[in-house]
Amino acid sequence: MKAYKIGAVVAEFNYEVTMLMMERAKAEAEFLGVEITKIIKVPGVFDMPLAIKKLLECDDIDAVITLGAVIKGETKHDEVIMAQAARKITDLALDYDKPVALGVTGPDMTELQAVDRIEKGRDAIDAVVKMLQRLEKI
Repeated sequence: MKAYKIGAVVAEFNYEVTMLMMERAKAEAEFLGVEITKIIKVPGVFDMPLAIKKLLECDDIDAVITLGAVIKGETKHDEVIMAQAARKITDLALDYDKPVALGVTGPDMTELQAVDRIEKGRDAIDAVVKMLQRLEKI
């Protein structure tokens, strides 16, 4: 397998969850023989798009993973954050012709549910590697 170079954008909000997601992503990257070469920590999921854009602009980054947990509060704020972030993350992948994995869990999720979903870190690595391999065949 080609040694792809992956960038990661990780939300600090709910860090007790996102740091576990990052550990899962690192382990999967090592298992697959790819490298997470740049990690940018951002305050929250809403702050991800600018960091993703900066990574996608790097010639030495093949793809980007995003890791975050959008946990339900007393309002529908979690739904707004997730919808807007997901839309912009999709737009950035299309704008830069590089895979960007949505490894952000939520909305409408409790903290316990977020912890149960830390494997999304592994899944995000799997997704970008599969996309890179498949796009090479086109």
